[in-house]
Amino acid sequence: MAKDSSGGIKEFWAELPKVDEDFLGSIRDWKNIHIASDDEVIWLKGFTDEQAVSPEIQQLPNVLMYELRNGLLFRLNALVPTKKMRTALLWTVIDKALKLNFPISNNNFFGIDEKVDVRLKPSEEEQPAIALLSSISEIKDRIIEIPKFKLEKLDWIVINDQALFMGNPLLSFRGKTYWSKDNHLLPTGFDFEFKNMSLLLQRKYNATQEQWLLWKEDGSVLHLNKDDFRKLSVSSFRLTEKSKQWS
Repeated sequence: MAKDSSGGIKEFWAELPKVDEDFLGSIRDWKNIHIASDDEVIWLKGFTDEQAVSPEIQQLPNVLMYELRNGLLFRLNALVPTKKMRTALLWTVIDKALKLNFPISNNNFFGIDEKVDVRLKPSEEEQPAIALLSSISEIKDRIIEIPKFKLEKLDWIVINDQALFMGNPLLSFRGKTYWSKDNHLLPTGFDFEFKNMSLLLQRKYNATQEQWLLWKEDGSVLHLNKDDFRKLSVSSFRLTEKSKQWS
């Protein structure tokens, strides 16, 4: 809540049809929000000034945002109240009230059998890259020119005809970069659609934290065992390249 121009406390409420409850996942990690239900309507309260007009709220279908004044609900910037405040509601913190589901599908999927139906979205937050996925054929002649001290700071693994390098600083090869979040490797410039999805996925699919989950922009993922990564060197690269040729 925030203060209004007279020094009083502003209190914002929102109203949403119960059939649209699934869309609330985008604000589930706003722990200051409380939620209650009344017949076919979901009520929310506790928004800050910024949250009340945020893109996350504006993108919710059929949502109505109110300011509570003297027991009456006013649409934002309205001079006349729309309705009275609802009473006798049972309020619960939103992240405890909402549950996330993990539907399984069989979409194309980076080489494993099961897929969590997860969406990534562009993120405005800039994150440092920690991994680089490059074509082996494009880098095989260049890697022998890299000084040893730069290579030994990196770990790597082969994925089909590509090499995934992890560490800092990364090599200046062409390829796709990733940033790390809770043992996920996400394409730089992208994040999960629902911010709280990261830890939930780890608890469900990587509880032992023995894997990296490498994501593509379309929501497909590859599980990589951390023990399968090796220290990068010219010799390990050449041996791996030769074994691929013989296989």
